[in-house]
Amino acid sequence: MPPPADIVKVAIEWPGAFPKLMEIDQKKPLSAIIKEVCEGWSLGNHENFALQNGDSTNFYITEKNRNDIKNGSILRLTTSPSQTAAQLHERIQSSSMDAKLEALKDLANASRDITFAQEFINLDGISLLTQMVESGTERYQKLQKIMKPCFGDLLSFTLTAFVELMDHGIVSWDTFSVAFIKKIASYVNKSAMDTAVLQRSLAILESMVLNSQDLYQKVAQEITIGQLIPHLQGTDQDVQTYTIAVINALFLKAPEEKRQVRSLYSIHTLYSTHFVCIMAGSTEQLSAGAHLIIIHNVIRSNKPINDEMAHQLYVLQVLTFNLLEDRMMTKMDPQDQAQRDIIFELRRIAFDVECEPNNSGSIEKRKSMYTRDYKKLGFINHVNPAVDFTQIPPGMLALDNMLYFARHHQDAYIRIVLENSSREDKHECPFGRSSIELTKMLCEILKVGELPSENCHDFHPMFFTHDRSFEEFFCICIQLLNKTWKEMRATSEDFNKVMQVVREQIMRALTLKPNSLDQFKSRLQNLSYTEILKIRQSERMNQEDFQSRPIMELREKIQPEIMELIKQQRLNRLCEGTCFRKISSRRRQDKFWYCRLSPNHKVLHYGDLEESPQGEVPHDSLQDKLPVADIKAVVTGKDCPHMKEKGALKQNKEVLELAFSVLYESDEYLNFIAPDNFVHVGMLLYCSYCVWTDGLNALLGKEMTSDYTKSDMDTLLSMEMKLRLLDLENIQIPEAPPPIPKEPSNYDFVYDCN
Repeated sequence: MPPPADIVKVAIEWPGAFPKLMEIDQKKPLSAIIKEVCEGWSLGNHENFALQNGDSTNFYITEKNRNDIKNGSILRLTTSPSQTAAQLHERIQSSSMDAKLEALKDLANASRDITFAQEFINLDGISLLTQMVESGTERYQKLQKIMKPCFGDLLSFTLTAFVELMDHGIVSWDTFSVAFIKKIASYVNKSAMDTAVLQRSLAILESMVLNSQDLYQKVAQEITIGQLIPHLQGTDQDVQTYTIAVINALFLKAPEEKRQVRSLYSIHTLYSTHFVCIMAGSTEQLSAGAHLIIIHNVIRSNKPINDEMAHQLYVLQVLTFNLLEDRMMTKMDPQDQAQRDIIFELRRIAFDVECEPNNSGSIEKRKSMYTRDYKKLGFINHVNPAVDFTQIPPGMLALDNMLYFARHHQDAYIRIVLENSSREDKHECPFGRSSIELTKMLCEILKVGELPSENCHDFHPMFFTHDRSFEEFFCICIQLLNKTWKEMRATSEDFNKVMQVVREQIMRALTLKPNSLDQFKSRLQNLSYTEILKIRQSERMNQEDFQSRPIMELREKIQPEIMELIKQQRLNRLCEGTCFRKISSRRRQDKFWYCRLSPNHKVLHYGDLEESPQGEVPHDSLQDKLPVADIKAVVTGKDCPHMKEKGALKQNKEVLELAFSVLYESDEYLNFIAPDNFVHVGMLLYCSYCVWTDGLNALLGKEMTSDYTKSDMDTLLSMEMKLRLLDLENIQIPEAPPPIPKEPSNYDFVYDCN
């Protein structure tokens, strides 16, 4: 007979004694269980004791989390959170350097537990740490020359404990003094600082900026981009990641008037990296573009880019392009002479027209000449082309791009304009209209004006290779548009068709992740209109080839075999296991846990990890088990228990799309948030969420519903069908089977073997 569901069998450790095996009744109060354990070892004052997880987390067992205890768990009897907090509060104030260092190390480790953190904060522990940072370490700074490693560790553990305590969201960030901010900023501004101290300091500054508008103002006064940029030139990727995160945070929290600073400058003189100087309240011009430092020291470094760095680069890319939003949403004022002068400049460069004197010809003659030239330039409104730029988006951004192209790629600009203005066969490509629509399209592709996604890592290295990357991107694409127009022999009626082809060419080239703008241009050369037609035809044939009845019957026959193959593929990947994140309010403070399926497909093994593993984690190092037979259901998205909790990750859309839970027994569940990356399954790449939800559904005998399963089914079925039909190539397959012939009148033709 199985044990009652409320009884959990565990082992409990106590220093200097043999572990004790006992059964915990989950219906009993936790205090009664602790009292029973203490009495077993003849320990008095049981109220001063508590139970901890015996794994590396050392988290306390409380009434809230006690249901997470599983059969076979190892627990540890230890001092209560309040006692431990009081002891550490006293120890970190020790006059002994060694004792203080050891206490701070223990505090940094214990502060990860919210139960302990609450007790330590109640003792005004945060204020004590800030005081130590502001002034308490001053007396040790004289010893830095002879005790530099010790001093670095002391400060590092202090800041680590502070970060862990603040990570729980118990204390408001608005409570910190200017002196504390100045001290943290000073650690970032120093040219030589311990790496761990620098990492924690940058993390604190980022949190301050993101969590308080008032602190943003104070941090912006203390930190300049000129002092942050050198940290990107180092070799430590974590420091580089924190540095870019601080830059991103400063921009995200910048007041609206500073975000729109680009509109206050001439679009033709403002470099995309200049915004970071302004966002931080600084006016210094960087000696070298930040984009060059990022491309050489981060993107093209010898170290692979991890997920967090990829996310921060993506955020920086989005924020940089969002600087275009103001110009994109600004209509041209037809009465503004300065704006009209830009159109005159386009005309002058294209046709090499000198400024006519005021008395040269009549007004009507000059208007006629302007109208003729504006028509050649491809504007919709030939009389007053300023009206063309009143559409938002793209607004003034289109005119900015046109002028940049005319000035920086003058030969290509003149060639396009003159080539099309001299044609009389109605096949001319209107440069003005094309530029406006292309700018609008590029803004849609790059999602200009949208806030960055929380879990996206999709950055394009080529946009970090030039300080005017968007303008150069436009210049490449407008030449592509003109080339495609000629290849399609398009007329004005085909304008929308040409734009659709150009969008497809750009999107296909971007999916290849070119490392530079030149490489992007080269990829476009291989995506001519003819090639696009071939790709479309191939894709269409793959969809329409096998629609006859006999082929459909063959498909239905072999489909179960293919589905079984896909199922085994998914289960094999589950057997390899995946590292999941326990996402908290701070991205880079996430904790890790690992889950994998046993080779016999009967048990899920899982357990917590201190850090992201390099490769597979063996079964024997994972403490917890869940028999597959006990699994009742797999739920996703908003149906997950951890997504129903109040304020769970603010119901972030991206997190919801990655959440799934395994339900078992009565009210038990195992919660997952899949990593937002791709994993290898054989030679192919799949998202972890789809692999796990498919695999778990396969274990339960349910349908695998992910898009990847559908795609795999279509691909493998198509391949199998083509292989089986190779011998029938160019042979007409009838829609119906041939009729069965009549029986012969005699069987004289039959050979009697006897």
